[in-house]
Amino acid sequence: MPERKQQRSMVWVGQRRDARRWPARLRIRVPAVATLALCGLLATACDRGSHPGRIGSPAPEFAVSDGARTVDLEKLRGHVVVLNFWATYCIPCIEEVPSLGEMQRRLPQVAVVAISSDEDDAAYRQFLTDNHLDFLTVRDGSGRIPKMYGTIKIPETYVIDRRGILRRKFVSAQDWTSPEILDYLGKL
Repeated sequence: MPERKQQRSMVWVGQRRDARRWPARLRIRVPAVATLALCGLLATACDRGSHPGRIGSPAPEFAVSDGARTVDLEKLRGHVVVLNFWATYCIPCIEEVPSLGEMQRRLPQVAVVAISSDEDDAAYRQFLTDNHLDFLTVRDGSGRIPKMYGTIKIPETYVIDRRGILRRKFVSAQDWTSPEILDYLGKL
């Protein structure tokens, strides 16, 4: 019995100490305000929306070579370009690779360019060998090109029109063979 009183006393003392530190009206409001503030920061700090600031402006020009392949965006002017940022360690990226290849086969006038951010050249080359990609891909282990586009997470894909203007940004893996996407790209 004496042990039980001691436990109550300890709980009461702990509660009393908390009560002195946080008045009752704040104990309820602080977590709610903190949660709202965090949500607000996350929502405003993220430029992964459907209408990012660069849409409608010229695509940043780049040339990159990984020793085996070279991509120069300027040389693709006159073509619609689907610029995909990906990596071999990214599961959603790997899941969308087959539909990118199929879209390239259905729309040969569209140039699919995939920029891998893999740092491990051997893993990247092994992935290419194992999966026989049907579109142009090059490794940019430095991450220079995704930074030029403001890409933070992968996969992200940009559609660039024939004049070199950014027209659309896709965030996360897509089904590139969907009728909506094929129709959109076919009309550019």
